[in-house]
Amino acid sequence: MNKKIAPSILSANFAKLGEEISSVEKAGADFIHVDVMDGHFVPNITIGPPVVKSIKKVATKPLDVHLMIQNPEKYIPDFLDAGADIISVHPESTPHIQRALSMIRKGGAKAAVALNPATPLYALDHIWDDIDMVLLMTVNPGFGGQSFIPEMVNKIQTLRKKIDRTNEKIWIEIDGGVNVDNIGQLASYGVDIFVAGSAIFGAPPYSDVIATMKKKISI
Repeated sequence: MNKKIAPSILSANFAKLGEEISSVEKAGADFIHVDVMDGHFVPNITIGPPVVKSIKKVATKPLDVHLMIQNPEKYIPDFLDAGADIISVHPESTPHIQRALSMIRKGGAKAAVALNPATPLYALDHIWDDIDMVLLMTVNPGFGGQSFIPEMVNKIQTLRKKIDRTNEKIWIEIDGGVNVDNIGQLASYGVDIFVAGSAIFGAPPYSDVIATMKKKISI
């Protein structure tokens, strides 16, 4: 696939969320990244299915929904009904990760596994056939505006090699500390989708930022 940009609405102005989503889509966004946090799995609380359902009415790009919540199986049906196109779940959040992934696919969405910085790649060993994407967290999840963790470079490169040996149809997405200064280098490691929050929403005009990012990841 061509490399994609997924602005994270965690850094958007929630007072005019519909306008923000329309603006980044017009600016060239490929996905809309939605961070769902429950205050238990991560130390923050964000949004739930009703807001995702409202976003779906505005967005024309696929909704990339990242569930940072405990026991995601309880809520996956609600997010599917709300219109999620991709759903990412953490193996740390459930003892039944394969069941969660199966629920997502059966519901018609793409299934993804999200790995925290300290979670090893061997967490993927028995679920390769169940996933469409791996989301590597390149900061510790819970808050926007953090800096990329340098040690994640090796993890990205190792994952790229593993996917190329097993199933090249699996996408690699990274989330955390992505900006116009490092996105070109990160692209060279084999990343497919780049989540960026404050680097886009905190630096208008969005069209300039996204155009710069796309230029750097296409080289």
